[in-house]
Amino acid sequence: MASQQKTSRKAAGTAAAIRRPRSHGANGAAPNGEAGDDIGLDALVGHAGYAVRRFQLWIFQDFIKTLATVDIRPTQYSVMTVIGANPGLSQMAVAKRLGIERARLVHLLDSLEDRDFVSRVPSATDRRSHALHLTARGKTALAQFKRLAAEHERHVAEKIGKENREHLLRILASFT
Repeated sequence: MASQQKTSRKAAGTAAAIRRPRSHGANGAAPNGEAGDDIGLDALVGHAGYAVRRFQLWIFQDFIKTLATVDIRPTQYSVMTVIGANPGLSQMAVAKRLGIERARLVHLLDSLEDRDFVSRVPSATDRRSHALHLTARGKTALAQFKRLAAEHERHVAEKIGKENREHLLRILASFT
């Protein structure tokens, strides 16, 4: 009996020492606000790609949160901004400039058309393509989106500092 108790205690101690892995979200963050700071990152600490990706996740989450009241996503905002600055561009030109797959852009434009933000007009120079324009409602909405995006950019400056933000934009300019 005494040996069974020892075996039982040993098994219980071993079970307590084995932690179940925590489930993580799609972005690798621990659930329920757990930071996961006790998990070492090893070489990832020195990888620019890892740091940029983590910063991108923070950026997108803040953008989505800041613009939640108007239900606009970063890619939708980008498309509307480019169309607003360049009325009459073709879908192909927008897709190429923003690095968006054409099929994905078609779906995105459908959703913006459904909201009466964008219109596709047959091109005067190429019967196979459409010229993209913001509607009157789209122009008004974009002005509001830009005000909210400016608020988001203030959040970025608060997070990393105004000078660091400006420096980061200079570094990343060669990729835009």
